[in-house]
Amino acid sequence: MTFSHTPDPSPARQAAGDRRRWLALAIVMTAAFMDLVDVTIVNIAIPSIQQDEGATFSQIQWITAGYALAFAAGLITGGRLGDIHGRKRVFLIGIGGFTVASALCGLAVNPEMLVASRILQGAMAALMVPQVLSIVHATFPAHERGKVFGLFGAIVGLGAVSGPLLGALLTEWNLFGLEWRPIFLINLPVGVAGLVLGSRFITESKAPRALRLDLVGVALVTLGLLMLVYPLTRGRELGWPLWGHLSMGGAVVVLALLVAYERRKSARDGSPLVELSLFKVKSFAAGIAVQTVFGVALGIFFLVWTLYMQVGLGWSPLRSGLTGVPFSLAVSVAAGVSVQKLVPRFGRKVLQAGALVMAAGVLLYIGESERYGLGITSWQMALPLVVMGVGMGLIVAPLTDAVLSQVPREHAGAASGLINTVQQMGNALGLGLVSVVFFGTMSDHLAPARIGPAYADAFENALGWVAAVMAVIFLLMFALPKRPAQHVEGAADEDPARVGERKEPTLV
Repeated sequence: MTFSHTPDPSPARQAAGDRRRWLALAIVMTAAFMDLVDVTIVNIAIPSIQQDEGATFSQIQWITAGYALAFAAGLITGGRLGDIHGRKRVFLIGIGGFTVASALCGLAVNPEMLVASRILQGAMAALMVPQVLSIVHATFPAHERGKVFGLFGAIVGLGAVSGPLLGALLTEWNLFGLEWRPIFLINLPVGVAGLVLGSRFITESKAPRALRLDLVGVALVTLGLLMLVYPLTRGRELGWPLWGHLSMGGAVVVLALLVAYERRKSARDGSPLVELSLFKVKSFAAGIAVQTVFGVALGIFFLVWTLYMQVGLGWSPLRSGLTGVPFSLAVSVAAGVSVQKLVPRFGRKVLQAGALVMAAGVLLYIGESERYGLGITSWQMALPLVVMGVGMGLIVAPLTDAVLSQVPREHAGAASGLINTVQQMGNALGLGLVSVVFFGTMSDHLAPARIGPAYADAFENALGWVAAVMAVIFLLMFALPKRPAQHVEGAADEDPARVGERKEPTLV
């Protein structure tokens, strides 16, 4: 009797396979970086876009809110499409579509085209981003994932710091007389390279048991949010018409229909868009509320902050971008210390301290703005921005783990996707509320001499709302576990990216 023996792969073949997966990692990480930078890069150029294109207040809100809304609505479905049809295939479609949408943004001839292109860009990001961690999960063994996710965290931090600066430089340089357009066009060579190299080096993978798509759920979520956000952004310009109030009231009805439909779908085939049973877990329900409200606060702050510096104070994009560096660095440093040192020792108190510290930084910023008026300098803003950044860093890094710590293993993936989805939805809602808490405090037609004071007053009013939101977050955090433990046994083995997990702070 003879026995056949398959020899182990040669060292050369092993090395080639090793190179291949690290190249695949570099490609998907670059795509994640491109998406994150695109989110943060746009804010700094908003005033230039408004001036160049003659965009209305509601249109500049939709340049950012449209992206967030499309991204939120498509995240879970994007993850499931990768499970069903192959993560590599859906990733390549996503990065290709994101590149095309970036070109359309850069070539936009009017505000309407730019808003539509941004919505398309958000939808393509919803296909691309969920595949990143899924591909990592399928490509690397468990013992290497810690190192890989550490690299992912570094990429997130780099994107948070470099996005505003890159946006400022590209806008300030006015390359080839294109003004703000290079902030989108820079994605073209990166996207094309990712498409070509990804098709060669990424290995295809699918989920062994993929859930079905819930397109009706996606439609109901999108419709409900549109019925809420659209009247908020347009209402002030149109004099708050009756249809706007009816639309916002109707949004509640649509979301109630969503809940009823999801219950029915869960009972029928076990693949709802939203796993409602998760909300029976008190810590998860509270965490979802925290993520949503936190998204609202960030959506308000980052847009009004940019408008305040560039329109109200008349600063250049570069000066505004550099002013934000202390904030980004404080977030990155505090996030690392929070996860590694503080949360293991003090638990939930760290997140609650973060909410109070961030609120204190916001109040300090209001005080500095009132004290120095239009003569305020970047150095005078540094202290409140560092305090705010420390507070935000204490929250963003450990929050997802705190929310997931009591979620059963079989629902870990669905819970992760839902956390990131509601944060984006909160972000879109916050951007819609800018018309109320910021633009709502000033006249439509300001004399040149009144622009600065009006924007400073509106900024202080908006920050007052942000501080109030942080107080609400502090109270909601009492429902989180006192000392977040590891997830329910086995949850860590769940594919975290199956439904679009995205743990980085979304600085919109």
